Amino acid sequence: MGDLSKDINSTFANNRVKALLNIIYTSNWIMSHQNEFFKTYGISPQQYNVLRILRGADEPLNVQTIKDRMIERSPNATRLMDKLCAKQYIERCPSEHDRRVVKIAITEEGKAFLESIPNDFNRDLLRNLSEEEAEQLSNLLDKMR
Repeated sequence: MGDLSKDINSTFANNRVKALLNIIYTSNWIMSHQNEFFKTYGISPQQYNVLRILRGADEPLNVQTIKDRMIERSPNATRLMDKLCAKQYIERCPSEHDRRVVKIAITEEGKAFLESIPNDFNRDLLRNLSEEEAEQLSNLLDKMR
């Protein structure tokens, strides 16, 4: 991956347009790498994110809370969770007080599965940035939003 102008064979009206397209292009590049990585584990990056959210929570969470905490908001979060349930990585915990309320918890199998995935899988994506450059990039992206 090099200069965006060469990668997509294009010129830009100005640097703001180039920066915006570069963010979109880079986002797709990252997602492509992550999809490829997680394919070997039989899950999607979004499913991994759900498992990480549940492992980090100290109690079962409702679906909306999980959706709100997801990096990539997913309209089909319920289907993602159905697949994780089928693999027995998460479980639904019905409320004793209200049958309509269902909370989601990670299972021991889910925790063990997460442990089997190296947590430095994004390291190669960032290998060309120093720690200071990564901080600067993060600050600029925060400023943009």
